[in-house]
Order: sequence, then C-alpha cells, then structure tokens
Amino acid sequence: MSLAVVHTRALVGLSAPEVRVEVHVGNGLPAFHIVGLPQAAVRESAAACLPEVAAHLRGESALERVEHALPAAGAARAEPDFADVKGQRATRRALEVAAAGGHSVLMLGPPGAGKSMLAARFPALLPPLTDDEALECATVRSVAGGFDPARWGERPFRSPHHTASGAALVGGGGVPRPGEITLAHRGVLFLDELPEFSRSVLEVLREPLETGEITVSRAARQATFPARFQLIAAMNPCPCGYLGHGGRPCACTSEQVARYRARVSGPLLDRIDLQLEVPALTADEITRAGRGERSEQIRARVVAARERMHARQRAPNARLAAGDVETHCAPDAEGAALLRRALAAAMLSARGYHRVLRVARTVADLACADAVGREHVAEALMYRGFEHAG
Repeated sequence: MSLAVVHTRALVGLSAPEVRVEVHVGNGLPAFHIVGLPQAAVRESAAACLPEVAAHLRGESALERVEHALPAAGAARAEPDFADVKGQRATRRALEVAAAGGHSVLMLGPPGAGKSMLAARFPALLPPLTDDEALECATVRSVAGGFDPARWGERPFRSPHHTASGAALVGGGGVPRPGEITLAHRGVLFLDELPEFSRSVLEVLREPLETGEITVSRAARQATFPARFQLIAAMNPCPCGYLGHGGRPCACTSEQVARYRARVSGPLLDRIDLQLEVPALTADEITRAGRGERSEQIRARVVAARERMHARQRAPNARLAAGDVETHCAPDAEGAALLRRALAAAMLSARGYHRVLRVARTVADLACADAVGREHVAEALMYRGFEHAG
C-alpha cells in the first residue's frame, strides 16, 4: 500500500483552514475515486487526466496557465463626475465631509432632486484603495464567485433593490456566502427608497454599522464576513414625495408622513452620521450653464484630510472608538458649550453626541485645523437635524 499526503486549504467564509489530503495508490482495475467532502471543482479541475499532471511535473509538457494582468489599485477609470450635478451646494459639501471621515449619510428630498445622481458619484470622492484593501475586496468578490481582474483596485458600489431580503443583505445559504453589505466592503452601500425596505431587513444593518463585520449562522456552519462599508441612503420626505417641494402640492396627511418616516427606526437613524435635506432644484439651477467642481478636485481635499487622520490616529474619524473620541475630537470651550445646549434640548442621544464629535473632527480636518472649534461643531450639528424635524 502506498499513501501520499498533501496539505492544502479549504474555504470557510473568508478564512482558509488547513486540509489534509491523502492519496492511496493500489493494485486493481484502472480507476480513480474521490471520497470525503471535496467540492465539484476538484472533480472538474487546472488537467484532463493524471498522465497530464505527471508530464507537467516531469517538465515534458506544461499545463496551460491562466494569466491575468492586474491594474494598479486605484488606477484611474471613467466614472460619473460631480461636475455633472446641478446645484445642491450644501449637499455636495456634506458628501465631501462624509467621504473624508468615512461617515454614513441619509439624504431626504423629493423625486428629481438628484439623490441617486449624487450617490452614484460618491465613490469618485473616496481615496484610492491600498494594495491590502484591494486584496480584501478581491477576496470577497472571489468568494462570492464574481471576481473580475479588470476591476482590481475598484471600490465596490452596491445598490440592492428595496425588495431585497435580510439574507440578501447579510449573506446566507447552507454554506454561508457574502451578502450585499460584505460585497460593499471598503466601498459604498446605496439604499434608495430607504423606508420601502422591510423594517426587519433594515435592522440587520445596525450591527455592521457599529462593528464593521457580520456573523452569519446556519445549522451546520457559522462564518464571519467583513462589512466595513459606507452607507449612503436616500428617501422621500413623505409617501407622495412632495412635502415641502414648493412647486407641487403634497397630498399626504400628517399621520401618513409620520408613519412613513417611522419605518426607519430611531436606533438605525441614530447610527447615521449625516442626515441631509436635499431640496428640489430651482428653474435657475436646472437651466444654468456651466459645470460644477470636478470629483478629482474634491477628492484631493478628501485625501489630504484622510492623511491628517492617519497621521493622528491611524484610522478615519468614523472608526474612532468612544474612548479615542474624547482624546482626538474634544472641542474647545465654545464648541463644548454648544454641544451641552444640544444635549439639554434633547437633540442628541449619547451615541449621537459621539457621532457629532467625529463629524466635527472631520470638518476641522478639511479646514486643516488642529483643534475642533465652535464652527466645526455647529456644522456637524446641522447634519443631525432631520431626525427631529417633521
């Protein structure tokens, strides 16, 4: 009896535990049998028969190699540009803050205000992926069965439909596979028509927004996937969409508006750093000639702010732990007084307080300011107003 042992790896989630493969060669009729729990890929695999493998190992005839030329991480690609966006100066500024600090965003505005257009251009504001981050994204896509070498170094942009299930977002299957939030790792998860998603589906976002990972448990297996994404969400102000539009009347009652907005729970809303009202465009803004600031100009400021954060704390401001917030984001006396007034007026929860400090630190970093001042806190508070409106 002849026994050969080969050490290899299996795939469980994104990890690769060691596997021991034993090969027994014995006398008898010519046959080839695989026992145990190999995947179909083993039966269908890089040779057609064993003599081809032997010839390859002897150097007589090499097996065909599959070569892929990978572009550099962060290589320039044709992307939608912010210069195409008309008006929305305040919203563009807020998205710059979000890109710089890694913050989540909720945009509220009527149909046609440009919410989806802004979201589609948001990835162009983000810094290029490092090689390690690009490898993480490629690993996720490979596990999901959709890695394209031509997309190496490209930040993911995922936009699931509002009919998506909880399993579609977090992952699932007998052998757990990544869902949308993991496929958006190191990139953007865009949820349009946010209140139209099932509330139970939206609640699964709370854990990964805090921890940056998601654990999928099934009867036989459990897997933990990375899910460090930036959430960009959009919603109408009311069921008909035209509350506060000015040009079109709203047909919704106050009760209907309240029920519609209540579909997004308070705990989830509290985890979204920037909550923006995106107004309808005026006729002058729509017809005005010329283009706005280009994405690459905004990205240059974002990259500079990220470099300040990395030098100070080795992480974007949105990822600062609560203890580090007090160290790196403490405001000056005037800024602290403004925050105390907001807390006294019940404008902020304890979690919201820390999120405002993180955003204020990002505003200060964009301004190249060493200290967080009153003006930085005031801008950060302005981005939390939606949850108390209406």
